Amino acid sequence: MAFKIYTKTGDKGKTSLIGGTRIPKFDIRIESYGTVDELNSNIGLIRDQEIDNHSKAILIEIQDRLFTIGSLLAADPENNKMVLPQISNADIELLEKEMDAMDEHLPEMKSFVLPGGHTTVSFCHIARCVCRRAERCVLRLNEEQPINELIYIYLNRLSDYLFVLSRKITQDLKVSETPWKPRL
Repeated sequence: MAFKIYTKTGDKGKTSLIGGTRIPKFDIRIESYGTVDELNSNIGLIRDQEIDNHSKAILIEIQDRLFTIGSLLAADPENNKMVLPQISNADIELLEKEMDAMDEHLPEMKSFVLPGGHTTVSFCHIARCVCRRAERCVLRLNEEQPINELIYIYLNRLSDYLFVLSRKITQDLKVSETPWKPRL
C-alpha cells in the first residue's frame, strides 16, 4: 500500500510527537520545530540563488542539522524510544569557522546595516529573523521542558552565520550595504 501524505489524525487540532504522545498543534514544542522547519525552507530559498558552490554546500549541511534539530524537538522527552541524530559542538564550530573565513574578506562594520541591496541578501536577512524567532521558541520550550542546550546555541550561532553570509553575498554581488544612520 502506498504511503498517503494525509492521515486525518490531526483534524481535531492535535498531533503526535515521536513516541506517540498527542499534544495540541499550538503547543510550544510544535511551534518550536515548526519554526525550525520554516527556517529550513528559507535557507533552501537562499541555496536556490546564484551563490558560490561552497556556500551552497554549507547551506545543505545546515539544512541537515536543522532536520536533526526538528526531530529532536518533535520527540517526546519521556516516551520516545527511537535513536535520533544529535547536534554536536562540531556543528557549532563549523559555523564559527565559516564565519571567521568570510570575515577575513569583509570590510569592518562601522554601523548596523539595513537589510536589502539584492534579493539574495534580503533572503539571508529573512532567514536570520526566522532563526532568531526559532531560537526564542526553543528557549521558551526549554523553560517548560529542558532540552539539549546545543540546540539553542546552534540556532544562536546560525543567526550570526546568516548575517555574515548576507554581508559576503553583498560583496560577491558587488552591491552596497546601506548603513543605518540613527536620527538623534
